[in-house]
Formats: sequence, structure tokens, C-alpha cells
Amino acid sequence: MKSCLYKCEVMHYRLKPLKHWFKYKTFMFYLDLDEIELFSKTLWFFSRNKFNIYNFRDKDHLNYGAVTVKKNLLLYLNKQGINEEIDRIVLLTNVAIFGYNFNPVSFYFCFDKKGNPICAVPEVGNTFGEIKPFLLKRETFNNNTFSSLRKKYFYVSPFIALNSTFEFNLEIPGEELRIDINDYDMSGKFFISKLTGKRRDLNDFNLFIYAFKFPLLTLKIITAIHWQALKLFLKKIPYHKKNENLKLQTGVFKNAGFSNR
Repeated sequence: MKSCLYKCEVMHYRLKPLKHWFKYKTFMFYLDLDEIELFSKTLWFFSRNKFNIYNFRDKDHLNYGAVTVKKNLLLYLNKQGINEEIDRIVLLTNVAIFGYNFNPVSFYFCFDKKGNPICAVPEVGNTFGEIKPFLLKRETFNNNTFSSLRKKYFYVSPFIALNSTFEFNLEIPGEELRIDINDYDMSGKFFISKLTGKRRDLNDFNLFIYAFKFPLLTLKIITAIHWQALKLFLKKIPYHKKNENLKLQTGVFKNAGFSNR
């Protein structure tokens, strides 16, 4: 089995205009999209599109009109000009916990039949139920890491301008997990985020333990986002409203599962 869990730590560090820093413990699923159905039949606490402690919902991800997340991603990649045959797709993500889910960002890693990486797709989400994928092609891959600078043009945080630039550094997960996403504006790097973790087996024992160690995790994530936003607001960090500069919010998909949360 290629699927597993990662016990993780997330760190955010804003460098300017004022410094602001926090970190928290979490865990994430690393799911081979061809194995999800099998796990939903063999694990007590994990389901697909059916209520459980942990429920992988296809509707929580990129929607091109297909039924499954894999078919939707393949449609997206085809429209982006990726014509190579993709054999395996593995998704690093959160799943719904007791019916609630929120994904600040998920990561697809795509491989050919020989296990060689073809591309990676960070799928960034916001609290308005919107998703934007960013394609990192094979030419951005070096030293086991996809690295690329991409204009954001997406409303992720009210405290970050829409025309800032993401710097993605996505190491293919192994025994350890390391992903860096930084933000740049005209003055340089102003925001650093890191996701690090260690591999754990995906089994009922670990899912049961994590249900107590990280209770209502996805609800805590959305709560933490609003709590940190309040702190930034009180620090008088410049604020951007959602309905401003709508023309700069491009390539955005509506999250089909958002209204049911």
C-alpha cells in the first residue's frame, strides 16, 4: 500500500509589516487515489462519501464535473496540456472528521508506470468555499522536490494581496514530509509556511488514537484560522476585502462540498 498518515507540525511566520508567528500539531492523510475504495471497505473508522469518524469526500476537491477526484484531476491536467500517461496519483490532504472538513491546501503527486514523478498540483482553499489548483510540471522537479514561483491571483487571506507570488517547494513524501510555501511581494519574501511530518501507518489503531489526540481536527483548523486573523486585525495589518479586485481572482473553482459543512 502506498497510502499512509503523516503526523505533522505546521508553522507560519509573517516577516512584515509586523512579525507574527505560530505553529500547531496536526496529522494528514496521504492517499493513493486507487486505494481509497479498498480502505473504505477494510477500515472501521474510514469511509468514502459516507459518514464516519473519517470520511474522504470526492466533492471536497477540484470539480470538473466527474464523479471521482481522480477523474476530475485527470480532466484538469489534460486541459493544462499534460499528455503523459499517469499511472498513480497520491493526495496529501485532510478528510472530513465527524462530517466537517476544511482544507487550507491539499497536494496531488502524479507518477508514471515506472514511479517517476510527472507533476504536482497544490490545491489551495479559502474560507469562502473556493479552490484554486497550481500546476507544477516535470521541468520544475529537481532533487526529489517540485519548486516553482507562481502568481497567486486568489483570495486566500485578507492580509495578503492578491498579486503576491507563491513559492512552492514540495518534496515528494517518504518516511518524512517536508513542504514549504512562501509568499513574495515587490519588497521580497514576507511570509513563510512549513509543513513537516513523519510517516505513520494508515490503520484503525492509529485512526482511533488520532481521534483522541487530535479531536475535531478540521474544526480546530478553521477556528485557528479565524483566531489568527483576529490577532492580525488587532495588530492593524493592512486588510483586503473579498469583493475588492475581483478581476485578480482567476482560475478559481467553487468547492462543491462547502455548502454542506
